[in-house]
Amino acid sequence: MAIRKVARMGHPVLRKKARELTKAEILSEDTRLLVRDLVETMNEYGGIGIAAPQVHESVSVAIIDYQEDGESDQPLTVVINPKITILDATEQGNWEGCLSVPEIRGLVYRPSKVQIDFLDLKAQPQTIVADEFLATVFQHELDHLFGVLFVDRIRYEPGKSPIAFMDEYTRYHAPDEDDEVGELED
Repeated sequence: MAIRKVARMGHPVLRKKARELTKAEILSEDTRLLVRDLVETMNEYGGIGIAAPQVHESVSVAIIDYQEDGESDQPLTVVINPKITILDATEQGNWEGCLSVPEIRGLVYRPSKVQIDFLDLKAQPQTIVADEFLATVFQHELDHLFGVLFVDRIRYEPGKSPIAFMDEYTRYHAPDEDDEVGELED
């Protein structure tokens, strides 16, 4: 197991569509080692998810580990070759951050409910339905597998500041507990 170097915005690996894995590849020791490295890297940098392209591996593997409020907790989940379906297109806004875009936050609106069909580490089909903040987490991580960063999804409106450095985000934009807009750091 190893903590891997995280690719930062501007590196070409973050803009490639990740290659899907075959069943033999999913069951291989190489994939198990990659997943262990993803977990260690995510934990080292304080994320709640990470995708293989973020550690310079252009393969369709991501992990989510969101355990905070009890209601929408998602224990460590390995997602391989995912397909995402929007179940509720009603948009919700969250201030997102990313290990590959350090010290920046951006206000992103995404569908509020999605279904993720994927393979697990045993190459078995699985389905997760995620709504609200967890839906944002999955969409953010799975975007990495398609060469998309959260900064690509920021909507710019005249007179508003939907993107900020972390210090300014904390000072001027961090949501209060009563705000409807949440925060994501992958």
